[in-house]
Amino acid sequence: MILFLAGTSDAKELAKRLKDAGYALLATVVTEHGAEGLEEAGIPVRVGRLDPLQMAALIREHGCTAVVDASHPFAEEASENAMKASRKASVPYIRYERPAGRYGNHPRLKSVLSYREAAEEAARRPGVVLLTTGSKTLQIFTEVLLEKPEIRLVARMLPRRENLDKCEALGIKQENIIAMQGPFGEELNRALYRHYGVTTVITKESGQAGAVDEKVGSALDMGLDVILIARPRLDYDRVFTEMEAVLAELGKQERSNHHVTRI
Repeated sequence: MILFLAGTSDAKELAKRLKDAGYALLATVVTEHGAEGLEEAGIPVRVGRLDPLQMAALIREHGCTAVVDASHPFAEEASENAMKASRKASVPYIRYERPAGRYGNHPRLKSVLSYREAAEEAARRPGVVLLTTGSKTLQIFTEVLLEKPEIRLVARMLPRRENLDKCEALGIKQENIIAMQGPFGEELNRALYRHYGVTTVITKESGQAGAVDEKVGSALDMGLDVILIARPRLDYDRVFTEMEAVLAELGKQERSNHHVTRI
């Protein structure tokens, strides 16, 4: 049995490939939405956040012999917890990191290291700022940008009730909320940029599977400024950017007395 941290579309693809290769999986996701697709593929799923002790207990309870972490590139807490849990339970940890996008160097693209730095950078750019980083860090941006009369902050996020409630609580008017489920292609991105008169886009370096290339590329082509928040840099125990490499590593563990076994 492998404990598998999932939640993204490419993580679900990897989970199905592992299952097809004969590995038994127990997937963990944060939301019910994240469980969709996994359950349909016959993969058991546990929904809810886990701290390191809870995760280690789950590993022992189900006899898991490895942890495969395919969580979102910005879910650093989940990855840190998974590494700690694998050490506590004395099982191998393998990280699948979706490939980064190909953004290149561009005079209108500014890379930053934190959400706060992104907000402060946007504060120096009058116009319409489109925020596409989700609701978790929304308050950082409202604290900095809503007090600027020369800036209109438009937030794009998942269409969940709690997200709309958070926007209301933080002072974002409904005409400045785009509640849509991505990923989005270039054509839709361009239409949204034109409709809202966007001048600056704030996004995260989520990678190719997160459709960031389409978001960034279309913005730069239209002459917009882009503020790109770099991925957290974690010291992963083992990290791979190709799904085949994850399968190869599991096979290696299987042959080296770690008892990663197939069904």
